[in-house]
Amino acid sequence: MAVADLSQIVKAYDVRGVVPDQWDEPLAELFGAAFAQVTDASAIVVGHDMRPSSPGLSRAFARGAAARGVDVTEIGLCSTDQLYFASGQLGLPGAMFTASHNPAQYNGIKLCRAGAAPVGQDTGLTEIRTLVEGWSETGAPEPAAAPGEITRQDVLADYAAHLRSLVDLTRIRPLKVVVDAGNGMGGHTVPTVFDGLPLDLVPLYFELDGTFPNHEANPLDPKNLVDLQAKVRETGADIGLAFDGDADRCFAVDERGEPVSPSAITALVAARELAKHPGGTIIHNLITSWSVPEVVGEHGGKAVRTRVGHSFIKQEMARTGAIFGGEHSAHYYFRDFWNADTGMLAALHVLAALGGQDGPLSELVRQYDRYAASGEINSTVADQAGRAAAVKAAYEGLEGATLDELDGLTVTTADWWFNLRASNTEPLLRLNVEARDEATVTRVRDEVLAIVRA
Repeated sequence: MAVADLSQIVKAYDVRGVVPDQWDEPLAELFGAAFAQVTDASAIVVGHDMRPSSPGLSRAFARGAAARGVDVTEIGLCSTDQLYFASGQLGLPGAMFTASHNPAQYNGIKLCRAGAAPVGQDTGLTEIRTLVEGWSETGAPEPAAAPGEITRQDVLADYAAHLRSLVDLTRIRPLKVVVDAGNGMGGHTVPTVFDGLPLDLVPLYFELDGTFPNHEANPLDPKNLVDLQAKVRETGADIGLAFDGDADRCFAVDERGEPVSPSAITALVAARELAKHPGGTIIHNLITSWSVPEVVGEHGGKAVRTRVGHSFIKQEMARTGAIFGGEHSAHYYFRDFWNADTGMLAALHVLAALGGQDGPLSELVRQYDRYAASGEINSTVADQAGRAAAVKAAYEGLEGATLDELDGLTVTTADWWFNLRASNTEPLLRLNVEARDEATVTRVRDEVLAIVRA
């Protein structure tokens, strides 16, 4: 493993690359040793998804940590939020082998400290990378005098019980629910979490297969919702749910097969959490809808706007004592879940809300989905900074507009806003537009894209 390759795969809060070109078991073993040293823990917990390379990489990581004298609890096949549960419940740093929604040839690790606390560039990831780079050049570190023990533990039932203790589903009406697991870890967790509930479960692609034979496990891309939408309409289901590959994100479609905005889900769950914790703080990233802070205010809460991304949301959750946080990408964070993200808990909230009243999902979410939006639009550009600067120059003098650069460029007026952000990993600019009507969304979108793509 060359140092240049390693710099390509170490990202903001995880490590991800192509197997075997960038990832192999000897490298995973070095990461296990480095993680053990940086966390300075006596024990860690490790899990993995269903990708063909995951068991081998996970076991190599465990060997590397154990060689440094650290005990390792392997929980085997799990979703990412199941790993966070284990980290929180056992009070141990954790490592989850997954590449989430990425194509089959990729794999990676999501790392956390004890209690599912994030590991970011400034909280350990840079140090881990430095150690691995050094050992890649000089050879593996000296083993500890007494190696750690590697043991196995199944936490799936405890994970399911914990989630169900946080949402009252005992009095919901019977619901028909289609779930598309995308051959990912939702096929492993959903049957246990839903067991015994008054739900008629219609499973799609529950077979664990990290080659993703049916479609990519990325519900953010509309083409990967087509099968779910069709099955909901065909079966007359009340709701459809789609999980990504590691099942930490959940997307919903209503009884008509129409996608439900993650911002609407954020607002709905925020209202429910505020009913339990009056006056609480809700975190939302700057790309979520205007609806979110409006609903939070209407329910007596305090909305805090933050940058996009796992590590930023978790830091703000901890700093503010927030009870809940949501992102436009369908990541949902809960104080009752160690400030970690769990799409499964968000799904249970939606099922409880839907099953606790008689109307369809489309009617329920209408109160939380108040504006027109473009969705995220990506543009490939050679000069990200130059094109973003051109957009900023075009709007700086616009009367009634405010500009901020909390995360990329956000321009806000009384009737619309847009955010333009550069991708950290690809030569892309990402545009999101929201307005009070579709015509305004189209106009603003086209104006900005004309500058971006000039």
